[in-house]
Amino acid sequence: MNRIPKKIAFLLVLFLLLNGAFYIAWAEHHQHQGKDHDESTKPPEVTQPAPITNQTYQDLCGACHFAYQPFLLPSGSWEKIFSGLDNHFGQAVEIDPESKKTIEEHLKNGSAEKSSARLAARIMKSLGNATPLRITETPYIQKQHEEVSSNVLKRESIGSLSNCSACHQTAEQGSYNEDSVKVPK
Repeated sequence: MNRIPKKIAFLLVLFLLLNGAFYIAWAEHHQHQGKDHDESTKPPEVTQPAPITNQTYQDLCGACHFAYQPFLLPSGSWEKIFSGLDNHFGQAVEIDPESKKTIEEHLKNGSAEKSSARLAARIMKSLGNATPLRITETPYIQKQHEEVSSNVLKRESIGSLSNCSACHQTAEQGSYNEDSVKVPK
């Protein structure tokens, strides 16, 4: 019968003891938290992005351009955009005060730093302290599209990088997954 050398047996026993001690400490920690565990300290669950549900935003902003999901920019960016509606990317935009308030709240409440969507977290991580005015100015979005040539973006069927739904077939549902990309000719 083959015997395990003493050094290997000792290391194996030591490993098992340390592993057991770790498991006991971990279990006691989690048992101690029990019912008194503060749910707010748990990391937020990652959610799937969703389509725009705010009808005011969809009707007013979506009438002129793609209604971008709020999680694509931080609240500071949305605030900057709304403070300059008299020159909104070259156009003067007039919105009644009630609608403006509704849209601002929608964008702020769903902004990148408040969203638990993976894409929002990646956008926030790439921004540092920046508050871009355009989604296409976020480093993460730029990196994801760096292999797309400017000639492709200039196609009539696309127009520019800001036309998300031209290539991202599930953009309106809030999903920008690479599997749903189809670049039009």
